[in-house]
Amino acid sequence: MNTEHIKKDFPILSTSREGKELVYLDSAATTQKPKEVVEAISKFYLESNANAHRGTYYLSDQATELYEGARKKVADFIGATSADEVIFTKGATESLNFVASTWARKHIHEGDVILTTKAEHHSNLLPWMQIAKEMGAKVEYLELDDNGEITEKEIANKMRSEVKLVAVSHISNVLGTIFPVEDVCKKAHEIGAIVVVDGAQSAPHMKVDVKRLGCDFYAFSGHKMLGPTGIGVLWGRKELLEELEPYQYGGGMVGIVSESEVTWGDIPQRFEAGTQNVAGAVGLSAAIDYLNKIGIENIHEHTKELTRYTIEKLSEIPEIRMLGPKDEKKRGALVSFTLKGIHPHDLASILDEDNIAVRSGQHCTMPLHDALGIPASTRVSFYLYNTKTDIDKLILGIEKAKEILL
Repeated sequence: MNTEHIKKDFPILSTSREGKELVYLDSAATTQKPKEVVEAISKFYLESNANAHRGTYYLSDQATELYEGARKKVADFIGATSADEVIFTKGATESLNFVASTWARKHIHEGDVILTTKAEHHSNLLPWMQIAKEMGAKVEYLELDDNGEITEKEIANKMRSEVKLVAVSHISNVLGTIFPVEDVCKKAHEIGAIVVVDGAQSAPHMKVDVKRLGCDFYAFSGHKMLGPTGIGVLWGRKELLEELEPYQYGGGMVGIVSESEVTWGDIPQRFEAGTQNVAGAVGLSAAIDYLNKIGIENIHEHTKELTRYTIEKLSEIPEIRMLGPKDEKKRGALVSFTLKGIHPHDLASILDEDNIAVRSGQHCTMPLHDALGIPASTRVSFYLYNTKTDIDKLILGIEKAKEILL
């Protein structure tokens, strides 16, 4: 990978503030967008803008072709059996809430257990807590070891007949841990439970094959993988989707409507009521094209090396406490840490003075930070456009913060 060449595809990365070039280290929150994605969205609005699936004229046919082409591209990208298994949503949050509002409300009953982890993003925790509250079920947790990992023994111990749904992130957005999703799915299916995977941090960085993972639902967002905001994906096994009632009601998701009766449309249109985000789907399609051009395996190797380098450099600072596995092979493209004596918000503010963008706070994982005994953490996250020079500037910024605040 020629990272310096790649960076030229991202105009925002050539901007500066007070003579200091932007160092963007918050891609786990949202990624920057290459020119190809911005231009694809612009081209759609300038040349093909119409409502998909609504018209019998040329522009509408074009919009429909682009929209459904994006669905097929997503299906191929994640190894889905059929494009019918791909539902477009606003993002991973809506995708996970969809499963809670449809499958879980139908199948979770009093006394049942929903199994998850304390490392989950609130988007993959709060829906299940709410369902448990409504249905009289219980939320239980797969405990993490000292390295932020889930052991085979822990998975085996927590799987029992009362467990009906397991919700787990593929990669933790704080610890960076790559959780053993395949093992979780295998053990869950042995007891008749389904598995919902939050893939927001994995789909952008590693080759994902939902069939190989063995999960039942997989959710991710476009904006974390070079695409625009407002577009996301829920993949579900076809036999599960076909039994579900609609999530919302309106135009485009019905078969026949009379004064007193209605039949629902086929999947996936049954779950996509109203005018859809066609431009967002076009942008996501362009983002996948860009990722495929670079090679998702190449991106994974590049960010793994950046993660290794970051861990090495941070380890040389005695006041740093890193969270999650120390082995870059066991984690995604991010490192969270605390700096003794300095609040993460203060550190982020000082880094921002040098135009270095990092994330500080609880990263929508309050239970995890409570379990770790810390009020907040600083997170740096990488993507295909980052370099070791970015990490070197980060380290200099941390040393500057120490000089000012300690």
